[in-house]
Amino acid sequence: MSIDRIVMAFAGTMVLVTLLLALTHSHYWLLLTGFVGANLLQAAFTGFCPLVRVLKKIGIKPGAAFN
Repeated sequence: MSIDRIVMAFAGTMVLVTLLLALTHSHYWLLLTGFVGANLLQAAFTGFCPLVRVLKKIGIKPGAAFN
């Protein structure tokens, strides 16, 4: 699995988990959902994503989006 797919899977999982937590616990979990969305948006324009740096350091090969 490439870095691109891992980033998309991680972001999607975080959004779904935080939405579930917001429904069952506190609405403050939606702030984390907003952070994930904002990070995805800025990564689309700048190409910088903190998770990509971590994944590259542990040896995952990049895909087309994050070289």
